[in-house]
Amino acid sequence: MDQPRHSTTTHGMQAPFCGGRVIDSGMTFLLALGWERLIMGVLITLKQCLGRRGMTAGLGFFLLMSCVSAVHAHPLPAPEGKVMLTVEGNISRTNGDGVARFDRDMLQELPQGTTVTHTPWTEGASHFEGPLLGAIYDAVGARGDSLHVVALNDFAADVPLPEAREYGVILAMQRDGEPMPVREYGPLFVLYPFDDHPELQTEEVRFRSVWQVARIVVE
Repeated sequence: MDQPRHSTTTHGMQAPFCGGRVIDSGMTFLLALGWERLIMGVLITLKQCLGRRGMTAGLGFFLLMSCVSAVHAHPLPAPEGKVMLTVEGNISRTNGDGVARFDRDMLQELPQGTTVTHTPWTEGASHFEGPLLGAIYDAVGARGDSLHVVALNDFAADVPLPEAREYGVILAMQRDGEPMPVREYGPLFVLYPFDDHPELQTEEVRFRSVWQVARIVVE
């Protein structure tokens, strides 16, 4: 009778074969974090309760969720350039003193959004680019449904997370291909796609469009 196939991981542990590389990669990653005893306990419990096939499926789900949790808990790299944005509040990924600091390069590495729109404060339609607010939220392992956005002059407004995701709201860093200076609403500007969504042209949304952004507090 053919023997069940296994894939070998580090520390001499055996992982059930299930698209081998997926299981191997997850186990190797978690073992590197010192999770060996936890993994062994999960393997034994799954085998006793679910049998070999159930163990394989259960282990795959466990590894997926554990890797996601481990990534969220992993510290952010420290900024190498001038800090443009500080994120604090209900977050799990930081790079010092319980806050997450981003320089320009770090912000540009996040998923970006673009929009061509008029605004109540600028002349003509402009092409704005910058990281999605939702991507910043994800990058810091945040928990909460509101982003309290604070400007350099301490003006502040709350942007609901569901709204930011629905409309692809960005933290604009560039206007028409150029960095935005402080005197022209920069260096960061909460920008809604006003032209694409006329329903956003309200006083409430305009109030949330904070410019000269310095900090975000997740609540």
